Amino acid sequence: MKPSHYNYHPTFALVFAILLAFSAASTAVAQPHDQFLRCLSLHSNDSSSFSKLIYTRSNSSYSSILESSIRSLRFDTEATPKPLVIVTPLHASHIQATILCSKRHGLQIRTRSGGHDFEGLSYVSQVPFVLVDFVNLRSIDVDVESRVAWVQSGATVGELYYRIYEKTRTLAFPAGSCPTIGIGGHLSGGGYGVFHRKYGLAADNVIDAHVIDANGRILDRKSMGEDLFWAIRGGGGGSFGIVLDWKIKLVPVPPTVTGFSVTKTLEQNATQLIHQWQYIAHRLPKDLFFLVTISRANETVQATFSGLYLGLVDELIPLMETRFPELGLTKQDCIETSWILVMYMSQFPNNTLESLLNRTAANKTWFKIKSDYVKEPIPESVFAEIWPRYFNEDEGRYGSIVLVPYGGEMEEIPETQTPFPHRAGNMYKIIYTIGREEEENLDFQRSLSWIRRFYEDMTPYVSKSPREAYVNYRDLDLGVNNRSGITSYAEASIWGLKYFKNNFRRLVQVKTLVDPQNFFKHEQSIPSW
Repeated sequence: MKPSHYNYHPTFALVFAILLAFSAASTAVAQPHDQFLRCLSLHSNDSSSFSKLIYTRSNSSYSSILESSIRSLRFDTEATPKPLVIVTPLHASHIQATILCSKRHGLQIRTRSGGHDFEGLSYVSQVPFVLVDFVNLRSIDVDVESRVAWVQSGATVGELYYRIYEKTRTLAFPAGSCPTIGIGGHLSGGGYGVFHRKYGLAADNVIDAHVIDANGRILDRKSMGEDLFWAIRGGGGGSFGIVLDWKIKLVPVPPTVTGFSVTKTLEQNATQLIHQWQYIAHRLPKDLFFLVTISRANETVQATFSGLYLGLVDELIPLMETRFPELGLTKQDCIETSWILVMYMSQFPNNTLESLLNRTAANKTWFKIKSDYVKEPIPESVFAEIWPRYFNEDEGRYGSIVLVPYGGEMEEIPETQTPFPHRAGNMYKIIYTIGREEEENLDFQRSLSWIRRFYEDMTPYVSKSPREAYVNYRDLDLGVNNRSGITSYAEASIWGLKYFKNNFRRLVQVKTLVDPQNFFKHEQSIPSW
């Protein structure tokens, strides 16, 4: 299933090089973005229609297009660097032209599918840049009989789930739960969700893709080779090329599953239950996933144990009574319904699944997120000490901690199968979050200080050498590339080993082969040798 507009013509680079040379000679005194625009016009076979997909700062729609997919108010201020040009391609040829013209005129490229990059790297750069926004490239083609789908990078997780569910109740895809996450970035960093203990990551279930490389070539799995195909499935976005679309493997699910949620406060033994959860959650059957969300509630701290079981409630209750009786799960805490309603019933209580098609549903907030991996149980006394220290602070009102269980299939997939290395030996992942609504942002620096102190105090209890982190929870506190544009392996390994462990070296080798001039780059992109 290869759309006709993905065809690559061998004469493309030669003809375009001639056009670029002519463009450079005739616009020697023009500004880079003027040269860039003229270059696009010279190249495009449909310049009149292509021009309608290009937005400069003088265009009345520029701001609305730029802000449409910005999720973090940290990167939506007057001081935030803005793209010189926004391109919203309809065809692969538009991206090819954008890459080659950007190279010729010294502009960087940022590629945005959903806008959820936690450090804004998909739409912010400190040097002159062009933003390629995939808002028009989000088609989804579901083949129920073959149990596969082709999905373009601009589609959101919610759109993908909706299109799967409208065709079948017994297939799903093991991606995340936030409906406005873009598929392109999600799969590039691995992507996990309620099914990862059963079926692995979203990236583990990618079986083909189309990538445009730094030379403008369109490559599928066969033509790109297994090294590049390996790298794009978890090596992080913005390093190896621009992925147009992905062929994904759909996974079987029962028509009826069970969702559940139980909330306990400190006065209801929440601390003891969290401590016990560490020993249990990663060892449960693959069909059962349940996490813990810890937050402040009024004058106490509460822990919500919630999850999904790929079966019926009459099977779940005896299982939990045997494996975790202290939680006291009852039928009243559960609901039997479809997998998609379990995931979204709290967000869409009236079963209005069409809301999954709303790309702008997520509220903009000021937020910061950090991550950790835990390999040994944290002592109960540590949890008991943490709660008053952090959640009793004023900033604690805005913070939360999520514990995400591993084990199951994640324990069995080799850590070298994709660049995502956090497999066997990890009991669970910690997500540290602090966020404020727009009207509450009095001094977000205090919030940043809160989460950074919390993270630092957890150092003795989490993974070591390296202290691991999840690349899709991008965190520039871990380190950044050299601002000169030339970053050594040693410099990049400061952050790269945390995300990728020993896979980082192979990622650098692949990058050197496919993009030796390091055209695709950002503050935490994989460097060339």
